[in-house]
Amino acid sequence: MRPVPQVPHPARPIGAIDGCLQTEYSGLSMEWKQLESVSYWTLFVVTFLVVGAWETRRPNRDWIVPAGRRWTVHGLLLVFSAVISGEILRFSPVMAAVAASGNSWGLLNQPSIPFVIRLGATLLLLDFMKYATHRLLHTLPWLWRIHRIHHADPDFDVSTAGRVHPVEFVFVQVGTLGAILLLAPPPSAVLTASLLASVFSFFEHANASLPAWWEQRVRLWVVTPDVHRIHHSERPGEQMKNYGEIFPWWDQLLGTYKSQPEGKLVVGLRGYQDARSMGFETLVKLPFDPQREPEG
Repeated sequence: MRPVPQVPHPARPIGAIDGCLQTEYSGLSMEWKQLESVSYWTLFVVTFLVVGAWETRRPNRDWIVPAGRRWTVHGLLLVFSAVISGEILRFSPVMAAVAASGNSWGLLNQPSIPFVIRLGATLLLLDFMKYATHRLLHTLPWLWRIHRIHHADPDFDVSTAGRVHPVEFVFVQVGTLGAILLLAPPPSAVLTASLLASVFSFFEHANASLPAWWEQRVRLWVVTPDVHRIHHSERPGEQMKNYGEIFPWWDQLLGTYKSQPEGKLVVGLRGYQDARSMGFETLVKLPFDPQREPEG
């Protein structure tokens, strides 16, 4: 077969070529942005409703504050935090991965490495970043004042996952974006990690428990509600355990894993285990308030 003759393209100024490349990049970015948004919010709603139905049908314990009020207040706080974070950072994890895809130094931006390995490494490394930032939230006093909003929930249910102060939201997102820009993982791997993190954030905060024969097997691989609930104990020592979001292995390797609570488990922070800690304005201002004393 004779080779097909190549028809030369008309010469274009360098500026025109750069403009064309920029247009292609913008189009690719928009496609990923739309995919990320649709995938995230679809899975967000589905997971929230599924876990909410599970804990409503088979609750682990009775609620102090009715679920309707909890879901409303925590939903408002989550939207408020997401808006503030979006205005400050302007980048989502997947968009950061798209921007970093041209980095030559990225550990995970090497086509010679099989995709499945890069996907697995992305899941593990981004989950470790979540573990590290979560541990810092408990270790540094000024970060703990912000993070204690999450622990000041008098109950523990699917909506607790959205009980996050805007400053914490930005702090965690900065750590995630920094890791992505440094490692340059594939955008599809980052999207997968983000979706899994969303699912497990709701799952691990469920006011429900797996059947005992499932629990012992599942907790070997992922963080279950019974494992993460220990982290929400009123006991300060137990609050310093079980930081993991998806995998329990970081806690096990670094000595912060606890499989069972010490006696009866009571969730929340002492002084905040009543409906006083459920107002939206109260939550936003809580980092600046002194530690409450328990009532009675």
